[in-house]
Amino acid sequence: MKTDTKFRIEGSWKEIKGKLKQKYASLTEDDLMYEEGQEDELLGRLQRKLGSSIDKIKEEINQL
Repeated sequence: MKTDTKFRIEGSWKEIKGKLKQKYASLTEDDLMYEEGQEDELLGRLQRKLGSSIDKIKEEINQL
């Protein structure tokens, strides 16, 4: 079963990536690299870079 965040990432990652880059200028292309099935890896990179909890990052992605 897919999580809401996984579905959201798969459905519109280019749009989400652009919005995250606007909000967090420190994020690089490497930080935002996404491959299908690698959601946990992406969330881990964002958690390290932004210093937020994974739950907070998921919530933010779902709100974009």
